[in-house]
Amino acid sequence: MRYAVFLVLFFTIHTTRAQESLAKDISYDYLDKLITICKKNYPRVKMYEDRVGIAEHGIKKAKLSYFDIFSVGYLYSPNNNNTTSSPSFLGGYQFGFFANVGLLLQKPSFIKQAKGEYAAALHDKEAYDLSMEAEVKKRYFTYIQKVAVLRLRSAAILDVESMLTNIKHRFEKGEESLDNYNKALILQSDHSQNIINAEGDVLNAKSNLEELLGQKLEDIK
Repeated sequence: MRYAVFLVLFFTIHTTRAQESLAKDISYDYLDKLITICKKNYPRVKMYEDRVGIAEHGIKKAKLSYFDIFSVGYLYSPNNNNTTSSPSFLGGYQFGFFANVGLLLQKPSFIKQAKGEYAAALHDKEAYDLSMEAEVKKRYFTYIQKVAVLRLRSAAILDVESMLTNIKHRFEKGEESLDNYNKALILQSDHSQNIINAEGDVLNAKSNLEELLGQKLEDIK
């Protein structure tokens, strides 16, 4: 009975310790740096930036296309008075300046459409930036949580091994039952497996976060 009570207190103490330490491990300055790096390196972020740039160029192109409305032409009339009964006073080169009224009326709608496409591309980028920031935060918090769990379990295994040594010593002296000794062995084995699982969780969380950053956490100071 005393053994069971000890285990309950043991897990309660270490769970409380984990809850208290998790917030202390979070650095919002470091998190902001991770978000900045993600926006700089992640390919899809660059894709949305390129779309905004293309749409912005479309506005400039639409405005410059006003010059397409106007054109200059010329007509050449030979000055040959021998072949006509009435001499032409418009002989030689005749230049003209022309404007396409139909295109002129369409240009405002083209520019409005280009501006709308730019605004849509900009809104898409802003929405994706917010989504990406949330994803970086989520993966960072998950990583910090997994590290805290690993630290908790690594500390707990030391207590379990100490308890196992004590129970083994008492069992050899005939002061502890075989059943309790076996339970302690199983507990030690479970904790060792939990540490292995926690290490795997940390590596997976770290890999998921680094996927967004495009570089190793070790390279980020």
